[in-house]
Amino acid sequence: MLAYLRKQMTAALEARAALKTELDSVLTAPQAEERGLDDTESKAFAEKRDAVKAKDAEIEELSAKIKDLEEDEKREQRAAQILAEHGQAGERRERVQVVSEPETYRKGGQTSYFRDLFRAQVNGNRESVERLSRNDREVMEKRAGVTTVDGAGGEFVPPLWMVNDYMALARAGRVAADRLRSMPMPSGTDSINLPKVATGTATAQQTTQNTAVQNTDATTSSVTATVVTIAGQQVISQQALDQSPINLDDILLADLAADYAVKLDTFALSNNAANKRGLLAVPGLNAITYTDTTPTVGELYPKVADGIQQVHTGRFMPADTILMHPRRWAWFTAQLDTAGRPLVVPVANMPQNVLAAMGDVISEGFVGTLQGLPVYVDPNIPTNNGAGTNEDQVLILRADDVLLFEGTPQAEAFRETKADQLSVLLRFYNYAAIHSERYPKSISVISGTGLVPPAF
Repeated sequence: MLAYLRKQMTAALEARAALKTELDSVLTAPQAEERGLDDTESKAFAEKRDAVKAKDAEIEELSAKIKDLEEDEKREQRAAQILAEHGQAGERRERVQVVSEPETYRKGGQTSYFRDLFRAQVNGNRESVERLSRNDREVMEKRAGVTTVDGAGGEFVPPLWMVNDYMALARAGRVAADRLRSMPMPSGTDSINLPKVATGTATAQQTTQNTAVQNTDATTSSVTATVVTIAGQQVISQQALDQSPINLDDILLADLAADYAVKLDTFALSNNAANKRGLLAVPGLNAITYTDTTPTVGELYPKVADGIQQVHTGRFMPADTILMHPRRWAWFTAQLDTAGRPLVVPVANMPQNVLAAMGDVISEGFVGTLQGLPVYVDPNIPTNNGAGTNEDQVLILRADDVLLFEGTPQAEAFRETKADQLSVLLRFYNYAAIHSERYPKSISVISGTGLVPPAF
C-alpha cells in the first residue's frame, strides 16, 4: 500500500505542476499588455487557483497517510533487526575468535597421544578427553579443510537476506488516467448515463418585420458508461505470513495495487468496447495520419499543430494535454537543428531556436511543453499499433472533457475461505467507468508510419 500511495503522490505532484503552469498562463497576456484581468481571465484564474488549492489539500492528505505508513514500516524494520540479532528463540549468539595454535600431539611436544588415550578410557580424565577431541578436529582440517562449501563447514556461514530492501516489480503508473476529470463512483448502479443534446436549436435573420422567426426543435440522446470491476488476488500460505520477518501480505497487496494502476490506465487509454472505450478508441475523434519512411521532428511538429487546431475547431474549446510514449519524447529531445544545436532543451537554457521546452527528466508524467501545451509521457501508451504492429501514437486532448469514475480501492485478506488448507487469500479490487465519448472532437490522435520505433 505504501508503494501505491507514493505513486499517487507522484501523480498528484505532477498534476499540481501542470495546474500551476495553466494558472501562470492565464497571467501571461495581462502581464505582457500591462493590464488587469478581464472577466473571462478572472474567472479562469479563480478556477485554476481553486484547482491548485484542491490539489494541495489532496497532497497534504496523501502526505499524512504516507508518513503514518512509513512510521509503521520503520517499526517493522526495527523488529526484524532485533529478531536477526537475537534469533527467534531469544538466544544471543556469541562470536568465537579462532586463533592459530600448535598441534596437540606434535613431535617433541609435552603430551602423549597414547597416554591421553589410556587416561581418557580408564580414568575419564577431562583434560585428556579435551586434547583427544582437539586432535580429531586438527586431523579433519588437515584432510579436507573447512570452507564455505556445504558439507565442509559452509553450513556455519549462512546467507544474509536483506528482506527489508526487497526489489519490488517495476511497473508503470497511471499518467493518462490521472489527467482526466476524476469523479467519485456513484453507488447502487452498474452504468452511468448522461443526457446529450444531439441537435440544437437555431436562429436566423428575420426576413421582414411581423414574419415568422426561425423555429428548429432540438433533439436529445444519451451516452452510457458501463461500470467495470478491476480485480486481482493472491493465495499465500499461513506459514509464509507467520514465519517471514516482514509483512509479506503488505508487499503482495502493494504489488496488486501497482498492477491495478497499470490496468486502470490501460483501460482509460486503449479499452475498445461499447460504453467503455478508452481515449484511442473513441468513434469520431480527430484522426491525423503521419506517414513517413524517414521521420523527422520537423515533419511531426505541424501534425501536432493540426491536432490542436482540430480540437479548437471541432470542440470550440482549447486542448490542455499532450500524451505520448516516453520513446517519442526521447526522440524529440534528440533532435538537432542544422547547426547541431538541440531543439528541445531545459527551460533554464533560454534558447532562441527552441522547438519544445523540457521540464524534469522523468520516465512518466509531466516532462515539458510543446506548442504551449504540457506534455505527459505514459509508458502504457501502446507501441504495437499500425500495419507493422510497431507504432506508438500521440494524443492531443481536452482532458477535462473526459470523465473517469473511480471508487475507493479495496485491499482485503481472507483467512476463512482457505482455512481447510491453512492459506490466506489476498484480494484487491475497485470499480471504474469512463465517459470518453461526451465530446469526440476533444480528442486528436496522430498515428501512422512516421511513429515507428525512433532511431537515435
